Amino acid sequence: MKFNRILLSATLIVVALVVQVSVLARLQLPGAVPDLVLLTVVGLALVYGPVSGSLIGFSAGLLADLAPPADHAAGRYALVLCVIGYLVGLARPENGRLTSATGPMAVVVAAAVGSTLLYAGVGALVGDTAARHVGLGFLLFTAAVYDLLLAPFTVPLIMALARRAENDPLADAGGGNGTDVASGWLSSGTGLRIGNQRGGLRVKTARSRASRAGRIKGVKRL
Repeated sequence: MKFNRILLSATLIVVALVVQVSVLARLQLPGAVPDLVLLTVVGLALVYGPVSGSLIGFSAGLLADLAPPADHAAGRYALVLCVIGYLVGLARPENGRLTSATGPMAVVVAAAVGSTLLYAGVGALVGDTAARHVGLGFLLFTAAVYDLLLAPFTVPLIMALARRAENDPLADAGGGNGTDVASGWLSSGTGLRIGNQRGGLRVKTARSRASRAGRIKGVKRL
């Protein structure tokens, strides 16, 4: 991994973990807790691909395992996020473009459900039956809903920061069009295409200036 990737990933993971432990975990919402660390891994994996995604996921999960008030065996969440980071990285668009928000939203839901199932499965192997008392179905539903509601405010920003931290992070996938990976989510989710609008405004302004200059020259000639 490049130094910029390591530095940015470490910073985002630490910030996400601090916010999750100090804010989100204290909201006392029914069922699961909104997983900002998971969303950070998802956003980075969608830009950097499966290999970097798995490494980032393992590091983020291990940090979450060791951070208080962790009450589970160390390495449990690291394994979960390592698998999730790799699988999400496989969903990275080949050309770096997201044509609609449906794909990223489906990835977020799949990551939330998959991480909850993997975490509960690993817990069952080590004798942790906490998921049974809460209800696995309710945990899956609340995890998907909370992460889906939080994703539009976090994942596009994380993806944009990941792209800006490097000159061309899409070069590993052979993409050379320089299209921002997060722009597809933002434009499709809001119905606005900011880049096209700016280009259109510039063309219209240039045309109006040219036509105005032509009219002025015509008046002077007369």
